[in-house]
Amino acid sequence: MGLDATARRRLFGGLLLGAALAMLICGQTVLQNRLRQVPFLLYWAICFVLTGLAAIVALRDLRELQRRTREQQKELFESTLKEIEREARDRKQSIGRNEKS
Repeated sequence: MGLDATARRRLFGGLLLGAALAMLICGQTVLQNRLRQVPFLLYWAICFVLTGLAAIVALRDLRELQRRTREQQKELFESTLKEIEREARDRKQSIGRNEKS
């Protein structure tokens, strides 16, 4: 049983965010006195990149959610119009039959 695109995107974003959070916690506790100069910059650059990627994934997910919502609204609007047209047609036919009787 595979994951759909939304679940994969959210899982990937969550993993990125979790990795960035783990790096933040480790960087502020265990590694605080051990990182110096270049390793310090690399470590926090990687943490920043992971956070940025998580934000990009979240924005892509938001855009996809908005697209899907617009599509569902359009489908609902069209189905509602079709139902109104069908009811109007049925009512018109019913009135026509009543006048012939």
